[in-house]
Amino acid sequence: MHPLIFTTLAGLSTGLGGLLAVVCRPTRRLLAVSAGFAGGVMLAASLTDLVPGALRFYRGYLPPLGCGGAVVLLLAAGMLLAALLGHLLPEEAELADRMAGDAARTAALRTALFTGMALLLHNFPEGVLTYFAGTADPSLGLRTTLAIALHNIPEGLAVAVPFAFALRSRLGGALAALASGLAEPAGALLAMLFLRRWFTPGFLNGTVVLVAGVMLWVALAQLLPSAWACPHRKTGLLGIAAGVLVMLLGIAALP
Repeated sequence: MHPLIFTTLAGLSTGLGGLLAVVCRPTRRLLAVSAGFAGGVMLAASLTDLVPGALRFYRGYLPPLGCGGAVVLLLAAGMLLAALLGHLLPEEAELADRMAGDAARTAALRTALFTGMALLLHNFPEGVLTYFAGTADPSLGLRTTLAIALHNIPEGLAVAVPFAFALRSRLGGALAALASGLAEPAGALLAMLFLRRWFTPGFLNGTVVLVAGVMLWVALAQLLPSAWACPHRKTGLLGIAAGVLVMLLGIAALP
């Protein structure tokens, strides 16, 4: 059972990031920082960690042009998937009716739903990877758990702040962050019970690139525009820079 425990601990760390939103009162300035931070985290994780790792894997099986083409197609498919899922989310006008016409809360809720959707998709294959790492080697599983847990803390904060602002509930934001992290033990449980034979290295790397495409689309289409929105554009830009730097530091310190 220890691989499943590893994966659960990694997923719960997203809730730890959500607790940080309980400490701070959600304001529009904090919302701009959070959107920028989440966008920076997703850009850095996708372009400096997920995509390069998949490129290294595919180079072992495909010529350079074929390797690049496979990764580009998977990224494009992930972006298309994110765009289609975005159309399934309620429109801002529909959300505004439920938020008594509060435009700021409406935009925050849509941002929160987009971010939560992307991280749910991101956390599922992470849970599978942590489970199989722990199954192959307990020490490798422990290192993988630590690395993913540290990456998940800022992700939890990125989910919790817009939810807390939109719902006017810090506890609601923290619970939303925790729920997004539970996709990791769910992925591990499915892998253990039903899907073990399907999770080949090629399938997992393809899934990782697909999720990277989803994260890039969410960052570019939703998070970065929210961070750049006036009157807190400079604060949002600082959040973007902080998200990129924190994620790069985590990737470098815990490969």
